Amino acid sequence: MKAAVVMGSVSDLPVLEKTIRTLKNYGINVDARVLSAHRTPDEAHAFASGAEDNGIEVIIAAAGKAAHLAGVLAAYTTLPVIGLPVKSSTMDGLDSLLSTVQMPPGIPVATVAIDGAENAALLAVQILSLKYPELKQKLLDHKRSMAAKVMEANQHLQKEIESI
Repeated sequence: MKAAVVMGSVSDLPVLEKTIRTLKNYGINVDARVLSAHRTPDEAHAFASGAEDNGIEVIIAAAGKAAHLAGVLAAYTTLPVIGLPVKSSTMDGLDSLLSTVQMPPGIPVATVAIDGAENAALLAVQILSLKYPELKQKLLDHKRSMAAKVMEANQHLQKEIESI
């Protein structure tokens, strides 16, 4: 199992650390790199075109501002591409979100929330779970763990309410 995590700038790494950590926690090998849709278009093209031959099964592309990286990579591969808009200093990340989500017909990019690093990784895990069934149980365990935390919080709330 192998996923690529591509960022438009090394300044995006603080957001992507959670993506990389989550993928690794699920036992997925990560190929992480910096590529720019605008400053290194030839390298982005070469990477996307050769990704499948290099064992990559899903790509997460994170970028801020004019966030065209996911779309450029999706144009050159049939692998699933997940766009992760990164909050930039302008427009609170809305520019990144719109640049990532507004794709023309025929070039799909699944898009998660602005700075939605964990969801990008979990969507990649869900995609990979179609081929690797052992990931499904890990995903179910994760969902059960989240539910248990909510139920525990509810129990604490009920005790707090009783004392009001």
